[in-house]
Amino acid sequence: MLEPRRPLRGANFGAVVGAAENNLKNIDVKIPLARLTVVTGVSGSGKSTLVREVLYKGLRRQVLGGRGRAGRCRRLAGWGSIQRVLEVDSSPIGKTARSVPATYVGVLGEIRKVFSLLPDSRARGYSPRRFSFNLKDGRCPTCEGKGRIRMEMNFLPDMFVLCDVCGGRRYNEETLAVAYRGKSISDVLEMTVSEAREFFSDHPALAGSLRVMEDIGLGYLALGQPSNTLSGGETQRLKLAEELCRGSSRQTLYVLDEPTTGLHLSDIQSLMNVVHRLVEQGHTVIIIEHNLEVIRQADYLIDLGPEGGEQGGQVLEAGVPDQLIVRSRSVSYTLACLKEYLRENGKRVTRRTRSVRAGR
Repeated sequence: MLEPRRPLRGANFGAVVGAAENNLKNIDVKIPLARLTVVTGVSGSGKSTLVREVLYKGLRRQVLGGRGRAGRCRRLAGWGSIQRVLEVDSSPIGKTARSVPATYVGVLGEIRKVFSLLPDSRARGYSPRRFSFNLKDGRCPTCEGKGRIRMEMNFLPDMFVLCDVCGGRRYNEETLAVAYRGKSISDVLEMTVSEAREFFSDHPALAGSLRVMEDIGLGYLALGQPSNTLSGGETQRLKLAEELCRGSSRQTLYVLDEPTTGLHLSDIQSLMNVVHRLVEQGHTVIIIEHNLEVIRQADYLIDLGPEGGEQGGQVLEAGVPDQLIVRSRSVSYTLACLKEYLRENGKRVTRRTRSVRAGR
């Protein structure tokens, strides 16, 4: 059977009392803090309504004093230790070529400091500003640091061509003349995360952030890859990497809605490695998910149903997954599929990931 990563003994719980938004049937739910909770159920059972509309938006109003509407419930109790709430979705981190993984995670700032401390930079009076492609000082004046120029095609989609002045390198010649270990700032941006981590191994803070990105399966990304070319899964993991690199000391509730959509099994485990690291730091993570590999790694499981729409909105089961499998007598598609999954694969995923999205 599946053993929970973190025991519930000694855990504090937050509660949603009387949730009645959409098809939720005036339900009460307890969620352990500083643990990983997975909310399951067939499509339309009320998962997103409970987690995103009632809990997430309700806590945002409590913590941030927002005015937006939250889903109906009588009260949210026991969440006083949560100082921050964040939904980690797959929406783009930037809409222009200037937004790249290195800037989002913060490593480009450290790289710019390294270049500014070189003898050539000091002799020329270059500060870290000089090595930013967002500022006029060092960027190419033609493409304005984008590396590519947009060409309008009237009735066809716009095209982007390499800048004929900098050749896609983003910077002017004076900036590119400064080199660290034979590499210009543009050369560094063309490196993958793994290559850059090795290249800057003598800089612990910088290498540490790159190691985080590598550990979560993003070692193949180029530091300067435009963010609008990243997939939804890559974007989501990049946002989690930024959270790990920042290392917030404020207790945070993270909400993820079906983050495994479109991911390969190896990418799913990379994602889960990040999630577990956040929980080990004392944060609370809630995932809405159908993927059985994610479900089996939960510390706590909340299963809604039994069906979708008006026949959903009820709590079928809540507790530690392996204990629920043993004692459950409810009509839960999730637990039936999870039991079969564990029987076929043991504690490790070896062949495939099944879905309980349709309750089959």
